[in-house]
Amino acid sequence: MPTKPATVQDYLASLPDDRREALEAVRKVILKNLPKGYEEGIQYGMIGYFVPHSIYPDGYHCDPKQPLPFASIASQKNHMGLYLFCVYCDPEGKDRFVREWKATGKKLDMGASCVRFKKLEDVPLDVLGATIKRVPVKDFIAVYESIIPASKRKPAAKKKTNKKTAKKPASKKAAKKKSAKKPASKKKVTKKTTRKR
Repeated sequence: MPTKPATVQDYLASLPDDRREALEAVRKVILKNLPKGYEEGIQYGMIGYFVPHSIYPDGYHCDPKQPLPFASIASQKNHMGLYLFCVYCDPEGKDRFVREWKATGKKLDMGASCVRFKKLEDVPLDVLGATIKRVPVKDFIAVYESIIPASKRKPAAKKKTNKKTAKKPASKKAAKKKSAKKPASKKKVTKKTTRKR
């Protein structure tokens, strides 16, 4: 069983020449237009662009361990895919993307968020670049949160702490000192009251 690519470079190197050249060209356009704050990496076995946990700690509601997906590209069995979660989340953005793509005269083979293509010439790269460029991180997070209610968003899992190691030995010593002082203070009070009588 072949190992899954761990880096973008590994992913591209694993592809046949024609697929690699096409996806490298698409990747170049995405990176050129990607607003500040997004990161590139392997996500769900594809080349992904996402909002890192350092910016959006809650992550993706379907799997909070994953950063919030924005877009991705992949080589599939019978086509190459461009996955635009940023368009899927925004109906107005999707309508604009579809209009602009169709205005180029190129065929659009699109599902909910996946655009399928066989060769690079099928993709209007200027439309893709403009679509990516007009979605800054803060706007994308706002749109995402407007369609995913807070009740469905699960915060990223916190690290478990061992209760035994969480207690500090110093606090036990302090507690012993406190209890040791109490009888002494009672004696002083007794002496003071005795003197007054």
